[in-house]
Amino acid sequence: MTKKILLLLCKGFEVMEFTPFVDVMGWAREDDEDKTDIQVVTCGLYNKMVTSTFGIKVQVDVLLSEIIKSLDEFDALAIPGGFENYSFYEEAYSEDVLQLIRDFDSKGKHIASVCVAALALGKSGILKGRNATTYRNSLREHSVRQQQLRDFGANVIADQPIVIDKNVITSYNPQTAPHVAFELLSRLTNENKAKKVKALMGF
Repeated sequence: MTKKILLLLCKGFEVMEFTPFVDVMGWAREDDEDKTDIQVVTCGLYNKMVTSTFGIKVQVDVLLSEIIKSLDEFDALAIPGGFENYSFYEEAYSEDVLQLIRDFDSKGKHIASVCVAALALGKSGILKGRNATTYRNSLREHSVRQQQLRDFGANVIADQPIVIDKNVITSYNPQTAPHVAFELLSRLTNENKAKKVKALMGF
């Protein structure tokens, strides 16, 4: 059975947090002994060409407006984080994105966020009373972003790299991105498949 992931790229997304979803699911598909039909569809909010943090441009497969009526086709939503200086929150906090998050959560579908993308989940309201995390600067004692997530009503697990609460995966910095992708793969397939792909990729 085909599994489909909607990979949402907001303006100012981090490339390092985006590519692991493409690579991990690609390796899962190319495993000769156990091919898995898992598709990643990249999605932009308003433009087909999305500019990342540090200026890398990525052409997405679809715009949200083009697939809004066919969201039932997707099994999971993945959202990389990004930099405020590159206008990440301008799109991540838009009502279109917040409603997309609510729609996936209301149906119990998997939602995987990396780093500060969890703040969009928090602003949508789905993290109230739930365990989650977001960016934590290890060079500072107090995390501004984690406090923002608390202000949205989340129970922040400050020192845990990846936090899972039911259908939602959150993480606390860019280096967690591959591991978030492996966790999503495990949930869409099974734990053994994720372990095999992880080993094939050298993790």
